[in-house]
Amino acid sequence: MADQPKGPSLKEQFWDPVAGFGVTFRTMFRKVVTEQYPKEKFPTAPRFHGRHQLNRWPDGLEKCVGCELCAWACPADAIYVEGAENIDQPDSDGISQRYSAGERYGRVYQINYLRCILCGLCIEACPTRALTMTNEYELADDSRASLIYEKSDLLAPLLPGMEQPPHPMLLGNDDDYYRGDFKGAEQ
Repeated sequence: MADQPKGPSLKEQFWDPVAGFGVTFRTMFRKVVTEQYPKEKFPTAPRFHGRHQLNRWPDGLEKCVGCELCAWACPADAIYVEGAENIDQPDSDGISQRYSAGERYGRVYQINYLRCILCGLCIEACPTRALTMTNEYELADDSRASLIYEKSDLLAPLLPGMEQPPHPMLLGNDDDYYRGDFKGAEQ
């Protein structure tokens, strides 16, 4: 005789449907915790990976030397860098064309936050610590074009005592910049 299929057991008929609601029944009577996010913002962890920032030297020159290592390290291909040579010769107005302390600078710098996964690999690849991540996490927007940050959006603000580039190096020579031995321009 062939084995005939048996019907569902008593456990499968009565206990299993109720057991599926176990989490629901356990949490149904707990106090509701509501976060008032837009009005009350909690601080992030100190090492939180938020929006990127291109840093400056204390005299205002950019730290980015246009090496493009951050773009090579990005697994999402979200960074585009185009380097250019610094020119120490003054232009027709007598203004130096130096933007960074190195031989090169990042002429074009873009981060596409539609692609960026905020992993921080670009930060690790940067040899001059020009690129860091801030604690700013509100990056949402309603247009795709505004989520492609240009160099002007990423540059750190000028602090008191800094001068807007282009200008000649004010803190010594190239070696002083990279070692952190800043001597004033008057020496």
